[in-house]
Amino acid sequence: MPYPTDRERDRPWVMRTYAGHSSAKASNELYRRNLAKGQTGLSVAFDLPTQTGYDADHQLSKGEVGKVGVPIAHIGDMARLFDGIPLAEANTSMTINAPAMWLLALYVSVAEDQANAEGRPVDEVLAKLTGTTQNDIIKEYLSRGTYIFPPGPSLRLITDMIAWTVHHVPKWNPINICSYHLQEAGATPTQEVAYALCTAIAVLDAVRDSGQVEPGDMAKVVARISFFVNAGVRFVEEMSKMRAFTALWDEITRERYGVTDAKARRLRYGVQVNSLGLTEAQPENNVQRIVLEMLAVSLSRGARARAIQLPAWNEALGLPRPWDQQWALRMQQVLAFETDLLEYEDIFDGSHVIQAKVDEIMTGAREEIARVQDLGGAVAAVESGYMKSQLVTSLAEYRRGVENGERILVGVNKFDTTEPSPLQAEGAKAIETIDPAVEKEAVAALEEWRNQRDNDLVERSLEKLKLTAKTTDNLFEATLACARAGVTTGEWAGALREVFGEYRAPTGVSASAMTGSGNAELLRVRDRVKATGEEIGERLRILVGKPGLDGHSNGAEQVAVRARDVGFEVVYQGIRLTPEQIVAAAVQEGVHVVGLSVLSGSHLEVVPQVVDGLRAAGAGDVPVIVGGIIPPDDAKLLTDRGIARVFTPKDYELTDIMDGIVSLVRERHGLKES
Repeated sequence: MPYPTDRERDRPWVMRTYAGHSSAKASNELYRRNLAKGQTGLSVAFDLPTQTGYDADHQLSKGEVGKVGVPIAHIGDMARLFDGIPLAEANTSMTINAPAMWLLALYVSVAEDQANAEGRPVDEVLAKLTGTTQNDIIKEYLSRGTYIFPPGPSLRLITDMIAWTVHHVPKWNPINICSYHLQEAGATPTQEVAYALCTAIAVLDAVRDSGQVEPGDMAKVVARISFFVNAGVRFVEEMSKMRAFTALWDEITRERYGVTDAKARRLRYGVQVNSLGLTEAQPENNVQRIVLEMLAVSLSRGARARAIQLPAWNEALGLPRPWDQQWALRMQQVLAFETDLLEYEDIFDGSHVIQAKVDEIMTGAREEIARVQDLGGAVAAVESGYMKSQLVTSLAEYRRGVENGERILVGVNKFDTTEPSPLQAEGAKAIETIDPAVEKEAVAALEEWRNQRDNDLVERSLEKLKLTAKTTDNLFEATLACARAGVTTGEWAGALREVFGEYRAPTGVSASAMTGSGNAELLRVRDRVKATGEEIGERLRILVGKPGLDGHSNGAEQVAVRARDVGFEVVYQGIRLTPEQIVAAAVQEGVHVVGLSVLSGSHLEVVPQVVDGLRAAGAGDVPVIVGGIIPPDDAKLLTDRGIARVFTPKDYELTDIMDGIVSLVRERHGLKES
C-alpha cells in the first residue's frame, strides 16, 4: 500500500474480514461475496487441525474440523479455496504460524498453476503476489498455543521462509509479527510493543546470521517485515502506543541493522481490533467498542494502519454470520469514505499530551527490551517462562480490576440492566453454526485424495523433506516439492515432527504473582477451601484441562491462578490434551473436580468424552465443569450429559466461581453447606 508523500488525501487502508469455515468450497463462496461487497483484501482463518499440523482424521482433530476456520489438507483444497480469485491481483493475509511454510508453499503452487493455465510467465505472477503469512511462533508459545516444534527449529523455518520469499516472492510479507494475541494474554501497551519488537530482533538476527541473505539485502528483509497489532477501547492510549511502536521500529532498524532507506524502516502493520474486549452480556455494545477501537489505528496519519479487519458484534456468542461480517466491513467503509479523516496531515503532531504518553511507552518498552535481551533474547525468554509469567500476571491484574469495579465494562459489571435484544430474539439465529457432517465429509475427502494421488512420489518427497531438515539447507524448495506431490498438512508436519520433535511451552501459572491476596471475599473462599479439605481429610485438588486443539489458554490460566490463590492444589498441564489424557491425570492425581476450558466450538464433542472416561475409570463421582464460548442450547445439552456446571464469558467473577466449586465438592461428598 503506497504511502502519500504530500498533502493529498491519504489512500484507504486494505479492508479485510477474518473469515473461513466448514470447507474450502464454502469459504470460497464467502470470500467471493465479501469481495463483491467492497472488501479489498482477504484474511484466511484456518481451522485448528490445519493450524497445528494435523489432518482431519487425526484423534486430536475430532470435533475441531472446520469450526474456527477452513480446513486445508493439500493443494487441491488450496486450489478450491481460491477458485476464481486471481492470486496475482489478490492481497491475502493468512493467519498461520507453525505450518506457515507449508501453507505458503500451497499458495505459491496454486499461483503457479494459475499462471500456467493463463499462459503467463510464472516468475511474473510470483513477483506480483502480495499479502502476508503470520508466521510468528514466539507469540504462539506465549498466548495462542498453535505451536508444533521447539523454538530452535521453529525459528529456522521462519528464517528459511523469509530468505526464500525475499528472493522469489519479493512483495510478500513472510512474517507478520503479531502483538495482537499478546494483548489478549494480558500485555500492557508497553509489554505489547516490547515483546513484539523482541520477536522482530530475534527473527532479523537469525536471518542476518544464517548467511542466506547478503548484508546489502537486509534492507529488503526489513522492508518485508510487517506487524499485526491489537487495538483496545482505550483509544488514546492505543493510538499513542502505535506512535511509540513506529518510532522504536525506525530506531531499531536504523541503529541495529544499518538500514538507511527511511521507506524500508516504516512500520507496516495491520490490525484486528480487540476481540477479547467483546462481551457476551449486552453484545450490541460491541458495535461502539469496535468503532472506537478502529479510531485508535486510523486517527494518527503518521502511525495509521495499512490494513484493518474488524470482528463482528456477536463473536463473544459464537461464529458470526455473513450479515454480521458485512456490518463490520461497512463500519470501515463509512469511516474511510464518508468522513474527512483521510484529508488531513497527522492531527496529533505537536500535542504535548500525546507526546508525553508516547515517551512514557517508549521508555518502558526500551527497558523491557533490554531486560529480554539480557536474558538471551526472545527465544530464551520464552524457554525460561519469563515472558509468559509476565503476561499471566498482567492479565490477572486486569481481571482483578474488572472484578472489583475499578475497570468498568458497560453491561457487565456496571449498567447491566437491559431490554430484550431484537438482534437475539427467538428465531433470529444470532450466530452461524457448523454442520457436524462437515468433519465426516472432510475425512472422506481426505481418504479419497490419498487414494488417487501418486503415493510413491509422496513418500519420496517426504523423505527428501526429512533429509533436508537434518541439514542446514533451506527447507522451502523441499516443502514446495511436497505440496506439488499431493502431501497432506498432517504428513508434512508429521515428517518434521520426526526430525524436530514437539514442544510444550511453559504455562506461566506457577511463576505468576498472587493477586487480590487481601480481598475479603477471596479470604472467605480460602477459608472454605481449607475447611472442606479438613473435613474430607486431604487438600482440595482441581484439574484444569484444555481438551482438543484449542490453544487459547488465557481463561484456563486465570482459573488456575485463582484456584491456587484460594487454596486449591492445581493440576494444570497446558494445552492440547486428549480426553483420555485428562481422565488419566484426574485419576492419577485423585482430584476432587475437573474444570475444562473450550473456546473453539468443539465442546459438544470433547467434553462428554471426559465425563464418560471418568465413569469408565471408576471416578464418575468427580464433578466436571466447563467454561468457554458456549451457546445456551449447547449448555443445556452438556448438563444433560452430566456436566455439573457451565460457565461462559458473562461469568467474570472468578472468586465467585471458586466459591461455587467448593459448594459443588461439598455436595458430592455429602457435606453440609458451610
